Amino acid sequence: MVIAITNQKGGVGKTTTCINISAGLALMGYKVLLVDMDPQAHSTISIVNNPSEYKKSLFDVLMDKNLKITEVIVKSTIPGLDVAISKISMAKLEPALIGEFDGHYRLRDALNTVKEYYDFIFIDTPPTLGLITLNALVAASHVIIPIQSSYLCLEGTDDLLETIDKVKRIANPDLKILGVIITLHDKRTNLSKDVVDRIIEVFGDKVFKTFVSKSVKLEESPAYKESIFTFAPDSIGAIQYKQIAEEILERAKN
Repeated sequence: MVIAITNQKGGVGKTTTCINISAGLALMGYKVLLVDMDPQAHSTISIVNNPSEYKKSLFDVLMDKNLKITEVIVKSTIPGLDVAISKISMAKLEPALIGEFDGHYRLRDALNTVKEYYDFIFIDTPPTLGLITLNALVAASHVIIPIQSSYLCLEGTDDLLETIDKVKRIANPDLKILGVIITLHDKRTNLSKDVVDRIIEVFGDKVFKTFVSKSVKLEESPAYKESIFTFAPDSIGAIQYKQIAEEILERAKN
C-alpha cells in the first residue's frame, strides 16, 4: 500500500503525521518506507542521522532514470523504517520536469522497483499542488489528508479534492482517499468542536476516529531524531498515533 499524505495548506502537522504513522507501523513489525518529497526535507532531517553525508537524494533519482531509488534509501533511527531522502535540491524538480511527457510518472516508476519489499510506503509531500505533489498522487494507491481543527481548516480543500479527481480521471484511476486525520486539536475550545463538526459534515466516515491533540512532545521529538513512541512513549501523542496506525491497518483490509 502506497499512501500519500498531503494537504496544500502548511502547518497542519503533515510531516509529524507521516513520521509517526510510519514509525508506529514499523514498531508493530511492518516493513515501512517513508518517501520524503518535500524540498524542506523535514522528514529526512528528523529521523536520519547525518543526512548531509549523503550526496544523492530523490531529486537525482527523479531526474535520472538510470539511477535506482535504492541508491537514496537509507536506514532511519527507527527499526524497520527506511527513508528515501530529500534535499533542498528537490525545489528544482518542478521547473526541470515541466514539459517532460512522463514528468508526473517519475516517482511511480521509481517506487515500482521496490514496492514488493515494503508493507507500507508513505509519501510526505510539500504544501503545494504542483508537480511534486502530482507525482505523489500518481504513485499512491491511497491518500491521507491531515486537517488542522482551526478556523480556516477547509480553505483550499476543494482544490485538493479537485486535483485528486483529475489524477483519478487521467493517470491513476485506482486512487482512493483512505481518510482525513484531524490534527493540532484543542478539545477545550468551542471553536475546535465547531470545526470538527464542519470537517465531519464534509468528509463523513472518511474522518479517522482518533484526533491528534496539540502536543509539545510531538514538536520536540524530531530534535532528538526520534518518533513520539520512543521520545515520549506515555504521552497523549504516542497513544493517538498508535490508535491511528491501528485504524490504518483496519481500513487497509477494506
